[in-house]
Amino acid sequence: MKRILAFALSMAACAAFAQMTPLGLWRNVDDKTGEAKAEIRIVDQGGKLSGRIEKTLTKNGKPTCEECKDERKDQPIVGLEIIRNAQKSEGQAVWEHGKILDPENGKEYTLRLAPIDGGQKLQVRGYIGPFFRTQTWVRVQ
Repeated sequence: MKRILAFALSMAACAAFAQMTPLGLWRNVDDKTGEAKAEIRIVDQGGKLSGRIEKTLTKNGKPTCEECKDERKDQPIVGLEIIRNAQKSEGQAVWEHGKILDPENGKEYTLRLAPIDGGQKLQVRGYIGPFFRTQTWVRVQ
């Protein structure tokens, strides 16, 4: 009985730890209006994270990234890669040094991702110099 209990506890701990990662499907929420805007899937590509818009949730959004400056210019919003090259910081549950694109204005920001609330939420922070903006994304179950 003790072995079964120990095994169950260790599996629960592993499941909780596995959720303390940005990998998965997230719903971003507008930090000004509180409205859900899109669902973004974050995946690992050889130790670096990438994220693409999988679904838009607003009806009045632009269908393409008109403001983008690079190869993403005029590409469809659905499928657009908005997170690139985030890497896990040593010894921390934080991913940094990547870039995040705001498709509404075409600007790219230095990125910091930190799972919070047991991995059910993701703190997404974009920096330009000393200035930053933070959003809290919610994991889609």
